[in-house]
Amino acid sequence: MINIEINGKQVAVPKGGTVMDGARQLGIYIPHFCYHKKLSIAANCRMCLVQVEKAPKPLPACATPATEGMKVFTHSQQAVTAQKGVMEFLLINHPLDCPICDQGGECQLQDLAVGYGASESRYQEEKRVVTNKNLGPLISTDMTRCIHCTRCVRFGQEIAGIMELGMAGRGEHSEILSFVGKTVDSELSGNVIDLCPVGALVSKPFRYSARTWELSRRRSISPHCGLGSNLVVQVKQNKVMRVLPRENEEINECWLSDKDRFSYEGLNSEDRLTTPMIKRDGQWYPCNWQEALTFTVEGLKSTIEKYGANSIGALGSAHSTLEELYLLQKLIRALGSSNIDHRIRQCDFRIDNNLQGIPWLGINIAEIPKLRSILVIGSTLRKDHPLLAHRFRQAVKNGAQFSIVNPVDDDLLMKVAHRAIVAPADMVNMLVQILGAIIESKSSNEIPADIKHVLADVKISEKAREIAASMCVDNAAAVFLGNISQHHPHYADIFTIASAIAKITGASFGILGEAANSVGAYLAGVLPSRGVLGMEIESEKLSSQLNAIQMLGHRSDDNVNACRAFVLMNLEPELDAYNPQQAMSAINGADFVVALSAYKGNVANYADVILPIAPFTETSGTFVNTEGRVQSFNGVVSPLGETRPAWKVLRVLGNLFQLDGFDYETSEQIRAQVIPSEEAITRYLNNDLKDYRVNIPEAVMASDLQRIGEIPIYQADPIVRRAESLQLTRDAASPKAWFSPAMLEKLNISVGEIIRVKQENGEAQLEAACDEALPLHCLRVASAHPQTSSLGAMFGEISVEKL
Repeated sequence: MINIEINGKQVAVPKGGTVMDGARQLGIYIPHFCYHKKLSIAANCRMCLVQVEKAPKPLPACATPATEGMKVFTHSQQAVTAQKGVMEFLLINHPLDCPICDQGGECQLQDLAVGYGASESRYQEEKRVVTNKNLGPLISTDMTRCIHCTRCVRFGQEIAGIMELGMAGRGEHSEILSFVGKTVDSELSGNVIDLCPVGALVSKPFRYSARTWELSRRRSISPHCGLGSNLVVQVKQNKVMRVLPRENEEINECWLSDKDRFSYEGLNSEDRLTTPMIKRDGQWYPCNWQEALTFTVEGLKSTIEKYGANSIGALGSAHSTLEELYLLQKLIRALGSSNIDHRIRQCDFRIDNNLQGIPWLGINIAEIPKLRSILVIGSTLRKDHPLLAHRFRQAVKNGAQFSIVNPVDDDLLMKVAHRAIVAPADMVNMLVQILGAIIESKSSNEIPADIKHVLADVKISEKAREIAASMCVDNAAAVFLGNISQHHPHYADIFTIASAIAKITGASFGILGEAANSVGAYLAGVLPSRGVLGMEIESEKLSSQLNAIQMLGHRSDDNVNACRAFVLMNLEPELDAYNPQQAMSAINGADFVVALSAYKGNVANYADVILPIAPFTETSGTFVNTEGRVQSFNGVVSPLGETRPAWKVLRVLGNLFQLDGFDYETSEQIRAQVIPSEEAITRYLNNDLKDYRVNIPEAVMASDLQRIGEIPIYQADPIVRRAESLQLTRDAASPKAWFSPAMLEKLNISVGEIIRVKQENGEAQLEAACDEALPLHCLRVASAHPQTSSLGAMFGEISVEKL
């Protein structure tokens, strides 16, 4: 530690620290523009000039290293004169348009001009004008206001991992530019709006819609990815106008992904449901809540009387709150059924009864940058987990070796030490090879008995040996399973082998949760064979325990397990199911379907009663994120129209069924039923397995074409799908049929050609595209998109033909 004195106050800063660091510790404010605690030091705005004893001239506090015994004066005559001089230069070319600038009221330049600016300008020459740039549908520009602090440039290089903005020209001719003909397309791009200290970069969806002083600021939690990012939701006249990050170093730091930032547009979508509706004689009628709930109860009772309680199935989304999910499973179980699940996109449930606890990240989010060896299996990491990808980039910058086993080779914007890009059907085999190489190198005898049989004849490739060598380190290591692994038809085998790799190498093992309440859904008991806190349910008590894939399988009259009634909450099965074709066949064949939904969508095509429920901004609740962190929040606006929070709807349904235990008055009372204390849940977080025998899938015939059906970033949940600005981005472009160059040549298909893609009983017409990194015999076609919703499973056999 180095001792320095600032304005007569003593402070100790770490070796390598700066004057600015010491001032921040003391709570002394030094004016600045280019400095940001998360970015590298540029020292180009010079606003933070301070007087240092014995120095011949003022020095920038952000770039001046602290030295033992240094004396600094931040408000001396010399320092203030220097700061006022810098401010005068900054204002020379700055337009006097504060009344029409969207940054007005929250502008650093505006604030500092009051304290350090003159009452009038001595500059009489003509001011410069800079043409605006088209940076895409999310960021609006007024580059004449730019003061060249380069925060946006440094953010792209250091945090987002991609240089999309840069500074060209010198002196008065300097400009911030994007590459010629390019927009800013990073999934973290919206953060440059927060970083810009003036009005040069502002939010395009929010622009000219409200003044900052008109907005109420309320805390909330994002429901989208597994992180559960902390939000500040800004409201005007009971409408969400803007979303900003709320700083939390343990979770999202001071950043937000674009999905979290701009998805609020979906909350105000014209597709919102505001009135309960029931279907009689094939016609839809709006009604009041009493009529809709009575109709729901009668429909479910009729199904139970006709087919038994086991004919009812319930599917809830992990984007719903803990309280909503808990009451959903409580209602269905109280009616006598245990056909309930939240894992709509999962298709392999063989390890359900082998899990020792609740799957989770395995480590704290904040510990990821400290890892020294990382293996990620099956993940479109940047798109599924934008801010976790940033944490992995931090780890790689700190020297970590990052390896992937994946069917796609998207640019992760970081150095990847080793990559095994294999077809989905070959992922299990590659993991077995890695495990075999690890056992060889460590001379380990700790081979789990249930895996020994698959190691006997395995041929270990050089790529597997490289990944194995990177995992056999003495420093912190971790293995993570992404969304592709969780959706994979052999998820159970991938999970088991990955767990064994972690155990033998001493690494952490974790699951990258798909939604903000991925862990919370397990805690709430939204699984067929497990109740609250992941406790096993005795199968004798409930004869039917169907998981999502069993409930949504093909329905036939001789299938005694078929669900005749469905309760769907906060999901769209035609987009959210693993196999939308089968899912819609099952739901359309049901006798009675209840949809608790915030949106109209296609609900009217398959439901019998629609109950409008509130999205996360209109209800209180709790999310338990992928690291097991409990985060509660309150509603920030009143429910729209006749919309009601889902937990209140389910509570009233329980009362109408005259069931015990549904007399809740607040969401806090429900939460207390599930989580007595935040510390109590940590003992339930456990990724260990017991007694599962691994099966390697059979080799796929060379003539077969395998589908890789990942979820696009802006099609992941109902709210995001309706955010208009996000749907204009490059990531939301229409899906294409991606082939490797060899497959295009083999099939005689040209890039840009429209082809017919067939899967099971469905087909879609898509444009052919080339991805040189795709494995042979693979076709990458996105799922969860209206244009591909007629196709079948996310993974499996698929065929193409020329039109």
